[in-house]
Amino acid sequence: MDVLIALMLRSVYQADALLMESRQLIGLIAAFLAAVLAARLGWHGTDRVIAWRQRSED
Repeated sequence: MDVLIALMLRSVYQADALLMESRQLIGLIAAFLAAVLAARLGWHGTDRVIAWRQRSED
């Protein structure tokens, strides 16, 4: 019975450790995707502002 409890506790500990590491990886991936999205939107927004200013000069 002690062996079974020890295996269950070990399993819970390993799952917790895996979850903590995956949170860091998920956070890193989310930060990267947010940076790519911000760069893409910034590029698109800049193009629109330039086009708008060129139209107003004409």
